[in-house]
Amino acid sequence: MAKTPEKVYELLQTVWDAALPVGKTEAVDIQKMIDKEGGNFKLEPWDWWYYSEKIRKEKYDLDEEMLRPYFSLDNVREGIFLLSNKLYGITFRKLENIPVYHKDVTVYEVLDTNQQHLAVLYMDFHPRSSKRGGAWCTSFRDQYVKDGKNVTPVVSIVMNFTAPTGDTPALLNLDETLTFFHEFGHAIHGFFSNVKYKRLSGYVPRDFVELPSQIMEHWALNPQMLKLYAKHYKTGEPIPDDLIAKIENSGNFNQGFATLEFIAAAVLDMDYHTLENASNLDVNAFEKASMERLGLIKEILPRYRSTYFNHIFSGGYSAGYYSYVWSEVLDSDAFEAFEESGDIFNKQLAAKFRNEVLAPGGKRDAMDMYVAFRGREPMVDALLRNRGFKK
Repeated sequence: MAKTPEKVYELLQTVWDAALPVGKTEAVDIQKMIDKEGGNFKLEPWDWWYYSEKIRKEKYDLDEEMLRPYFSLDNVREGIFLLSNKLYGITFRKLENIPVYHKDVTVYEVLDTNQQHLAVLYMDFHPRSSKRGGAWCTSFRDQYVKDGKNVTPVVSIVMNFTAPTGDTPALLNLDETLTFFHEFGHAIHGFFSNVKYKRLSGYVPRDFVELPSQIMEHWALNPQMLKLYAKHYKTGEPIPDDLIAKIENSGNFNQGFATLEFIAAAVLDMDYHTLENASNLDVNAFEKASMERLGLIKEILPRYRSTYFNHIFSGGYSAGYYSYVWSEVLDSDAFEAFEESGDIFNKQLAAKFRNEVLAPGGKRDAMDMYVAFRGREPMVDALLRNRGFKK
């Protein structure tokens, strides 16, 4: 979607310039914490997470263990189903008599606005010895047209949430809640595919593919949405306003660090893949020169160093690690369209997003799809606002 290295570098530099002053301020704050505790040393990269967590607890008084009771797996799932209905009018019906590959797996039929069959959804939530870690969405069957008949998709989302214990249900933290919304966004992309050829179903450019998933994260912790689904698993009471305020206030904590470490890795990726001659390359010297040219402060390291940057050498993200940021520009800008409408559950806007962004798959140019939805090309300012770098 970016189409040229120049456009990628331009985006990364814009975000870098906004994040660098914030990252420097965060480093100063951590050094003050070290000094206050009597530490006779300068902040190093390996100290960052330990001391930043201390600052977070001191500044925002937010203990995630206090939040877990409001985010039971069942409540989060029902919240996602509710959001999907409020936006797109789809509903979910649990299927009890369908074969599953493990007893933990649950299956739902997805029904469209007219109550017609749209898709089948498998959900596999808990870890086990035969299962790899992480979270992902996959397709057992893509949507396509065969002999004039529509073949509907069969989609699976897989997580590794802690299983229930005794009378206590599975309780999620905020990161896990966001992960659930994220992967469900990929599933929705699969549900709404409307193409003729299987190869085009959901197949979009790497820097566009995270838009459907990442936009769902904007609803996950929105105060309006939280009131609808974040309820105490014992009492059923909605999450109190003071906890919502703490979640909001801490949302962009440590964002300078998170942005700089990521952009540094994305720039390193681009620098490698724009090399015209890589013979006799000194990897350490190349990486050092790349970071010095960028201006990375010594207290922060790139998220990945060259020798273990699997994304760009074996993970399918060669010259594409930037795509997470590019997609965030898209999802931040797209969600602002809902906010600007005065209704974050705007059904007309959601229908437009479905028809112009989610349904076409690979049969249209990604930028053309986005412009058809938004009426213009995406603006990076939305990302800067989302990360707290700009009002």
